[in-house]
Amino acid sequence: MSILMTIGSIAIVGVLSVALAPYIRRYCAGGVCKSAAKLDGKTVLITGANTGIGKETARDLARRGARVIIACRDLSKGEAAASEIRAETGSKQVLVRRLDLADTRSIKQFAEDFLKEENRLHILINNAGVMMCPYSNTVDGFEMQFGVNHLGHFLLTHLLLDLLKESAPARIINVSSLAHNFGRIKFDDLQSERSYEGGLAYCQSKLANVLFTRELAKRLTGTRVTVNSLHPGSVKSELTRHSSLVGIIWMLFSFFIKTPWEGAQTSIYCAVAEELENISGKHFSDCSPAFVAPQGRNEETAKRLWDVSCTLLGVQWD
Repeated sequence: MSILMTIGSIAIVGVLSVALAPYIRRYCAGGVCKSAAKLDGKTVLITGANTGIGKETARDLARRGARVIIACRDLSKGEAAASEIRAETGSKQVLVRRLDLADTRSIKQFAEDFLKEENRLHILINNAGVMMCPYSNTVDGFEMQFGVNHLGHFLLTHLLLDLLKESAPARIINVSSLAHNFGRIKFDDLQSERSYEGGLAYCQSKLANVLFTRELAKRLTGTRVTVNSLHPGSVKSELTRHSSLVGIIWMLFSFFIKTPWEGAQTSIYCAVAEELENISGKHFSDCSPAFVAPQGRNEETAKRLWDVSCTLLGVQWD
């Protein structure tokens, strides 16, 4: 009797799982950008848009009529992505430019060339990133995750900000992560030279994205340039390539993991949603306002990180 009851219970669970699967998948997929806004005449720059959510964001914005510039380190992958997007959308305004966020010389050269070639920039999406990589340094000696995810985008935004202001209304979007909740800014060991744990270093860099957004929003008051950060969700992408454990978890729970298209929805939402035209300094997830950890709301930490970042990069940004 007990065996029959066990079999019956398993059967019921199986039937319920199959019946509820579409609803569970829909919930895991998260929010979808419902804006039909067109971007004809607008110029968009997306870092790391040769793959993953960056590529899907580029595809969507190109479809809306934007001139999309894909900035990435690997030009061959960038050209392949751009060719695919041009063919699918019919847009000829999808371009590729080389940018290595792990090298400040590359960032400066990219910005110099960009300012010569482009007379407008309406949307800057700081999307590129590295996650949980083995300890390594950028060309300038910064810990790779902090250097690429935070300092690289900090410098790029600084160099392009005047053009964004001239193009206003304009938007800056920083792709952060839920991982910022577990981050701490280690001012006494920012480059993880004393101790390094890939996951914690990633969390620090994602917290830095949130704090940068908060401080920059204050400084952009009255300029008609907004800046917001976002958590794209847990997305199946190349970002997990440095962590075998995360890769295995993603594979085992792939049913609950977002596709790149699903993960790109909040980036697209922050870039085009009409209701966000005057919203700045906020954090989003699933196309809705999202919780920010207390350490991500600390004004003193945000200001100190700003000053330290300027010192490390040798720039003045008041």
